[in-house]
Amino acid sequence: MMMTTKLWNGIAQGACALMGGLVAQAAWAVNDLPGGPAVNQLDLHPPVTRIASDVQSLHFWIMIVCVVIFIAVFGVMFYSILKHRKSLGHKSANFHESVAVEIAWTIVPFIIVTGMGFAATKTVVAQKDTTNADLTIKATGYQWKWGYDYLKGEGAGISFLSTLDVAQRELSDAGQPQGDDYLLRVDNPLVVPVNQKIRIITTASDVIHAWMVPAFAVKQDAIPGFVRDTWFKAEKTGDFYGQCAELCGKEHAYMPIHVKVLSQEDYAKWADGEKKKMAAKADDPAKVWTQPDLVARGEKVYTANCAVCHRPDGKGAGPIKALDGSPVVLDADRAKQIAVLLNGQNNGAMPAWKQLSDTEIAAVITYTKNSWGNKTGQLVQPAEIVAARK
Repeated sequence: MMMTTKLWNGIAQGACALMGGLVAQAAWAVNDLPGGPAVNQLDLHPPVTRIASDVQSLHFWIMIVCVVIFIAVFGVMFYSILKHRKSLGHKSANFHESVAVEIAWTIVPFIIVTGMGFAATKTVVAQKDTTNADLTIKATGYQWKWGYDYLKGEGAGISFLSTLDVAQRELSDAGQPQGDDYLLRVDNPLVVPVNQKIRIITTASDVIHAWMVPAFAVKQDAIPGFVRDTWFKAEKTGDFYGQCAELCGKEHAYMPIHVKVLSQEDYAKWADGEKKKMAAKADDPAKVWTQPDLVARGEKVYTANCAVCHRPDGKGAGPIKALDGSPVVLDADRAKQIAVLLNGQNNGAMPAWKQLSDTEIAAVITYTKNSWGNKTGQLVQPAEIVAARK
């Protein structure tokens, strides 16, 4: 009786574990993401640009050529092996060379390779032609986010950082992937108009990154100290996703790209709104702030840029040092923490944050000096950051 009870208890526990696994899989189930990856995807992304369509056509036809060559070569080989084997009475031919064969297997591959190269040349040349762009945007890779600066065209002067949505990182840390756009959602997507040529200038501030959006057939390395460029012309409105395609450090998986393509009218409204927001946020570095205002502003800056590594509670994780109780943060010499923010440290493990405004740096330093267990009462004014930059 006892053995039977144990057996049934074991079966029940196994069934519960199986059901739990099925429920977990159901909770993690995802659908195709329009403009992004698809479930069980085998083909390239659906093309949204003319270049992407050409690349997909080249991929398709060259694949056919390769399959035909494969079938022909292995077909002849296996036919020869089966029909001319010794067991059927065949004897091997005795010859040393054949001029006809030598010419054939030199000329035929040459024609095939030349034809494939000729078919691809037009598309490759078009991919490199970044002239006559309607809009020029600089994409700067940081560990681990993208900075976008609109240089020419409608919206010139707009500038912002695009970072993985904080909620997405929290889900990853908890091991709870959710949503079709898991680890692809950002706080500030790159916004462009439809049917206009967009030139993307890429560079980086620390290590090599790569700006890649498969639906546009675009992948361009972003290299520190160098400038590269690429372009696309989206023919459809919508949201399109990509990722950094160069291994750039421990947060490489958390560096997505989200491009929002709008109609010309909606883009004009967005650009106008962004300029008004920037004008409203423009801070006079000579302004003297109160500590509560700096702390409130610094909390927003910290959440958007620092919480990913140092955690919202300032405790750090693994090799990332805690800010709560940090000697540099608690030090009365504010210049030490300012230097870390402006120049980075530990060979880039802590990146420089020169891209933040003077007010943002002053605010986030003040926030860290007066948050969690850090109750220094110190504050840093934007004018101190201006002086430190010189």
